[in-house]
Amino acid sequence: KEIFLNTKTIAIVGLSPDSEKASNRVAAYLQSVGFKIVPIYPKEDEILGEKVYRSLGEIPFDIDMVDIFRKSDAIAEIVDEVIARGDVDCVWFQLGLANNEAALKAKEFGMKVVQNKCTKIEHRNLF
Repeated sequence: KEIFLNTKTIAIVGLSPDSEKASNRVAAYLQSVGFKIVPIYPKEDEILGEKVYRSLGEIPFDIDMVDIFRKSDAIAEIVDEVIARGDVDCVWFQLGLANNEAALKAKEFGMKVVQNKCTKIEHRNLF
């Protein structure tokens, strides 16, 4: 609950423009309850009315949470990008995703880490 209360801006890595995909449905929900979402996707210029960035490093403003919708083998590299930014409080690995080594590394840099849980489901259950 504390994570959500202290979060305003969520970068969503792997946010698909396809409204049938889980990442898009979760992002739309988060947006609808007041979070600013920042799509990270290799193509598209806009998703859910927000400017799309190709990487976390391109985002020119602070991010509170990074919500990851990529395969587990991409998590370590994404966590390295998050650490390089230096402004992220929480890294969240979506339902079905876990990487204990990357999670430990993020925690060592002072971040909160959530693995194998859905931000939409958890937010709805708490609020």
